[in-house]
Amino acid sequence: MSTPIEQQGSPATGAHRALPAADEPTIGRLVADTSRHLSRLIQAEIALAKSELKVSVTAGGIGLALLAVAAFLAVLAVILGSFSAAYFLAKIPALDVAWGLLIVFALYALLAGILVLVALRRLKKVKAPERTIETSRDTVAALRHR
Repeated sequence: MSTPIEQQGSPATGAHRALPAADEPTIGRLVADTSRHLSRLIQAEIALAKSELKVSVTAGGIGLALLAVAAFLAVLAVILGSFSAAYFLAKIPALDVAWGLLIVFALYALLAGILVLVALRRLKKVKAPERTIETSRDTVAALRHR
């Protein structure tokens, strides 16, 4: 009859020592396996976080770039608006140049407004890495129960 634990010792002293069977994992092997599995889990969590953050950072970067362009166009619009007002005051009887400058000002202001709306929509798409946070919480909870 074979048992998973074999007895070894000298019959004269009566000392016996338990040896693990060949198919039973040792404590060292269990610790190494646990360490390897935790390392893989952490690497997978980091990779997931990187992929989620890359999407959010890209969307945020495009939104911020559009806001910068809108701000630049708004500055141009203010400058042209100022020139338009100056030409209006200088040429009240003949409004040719002033009306032209005012139309250009209105176009820049309209374009800046459109860019701000597009940028705000892009910025609303920026999210936290939800799946990474959820799986990390699950991992911590699972480790606490062991």
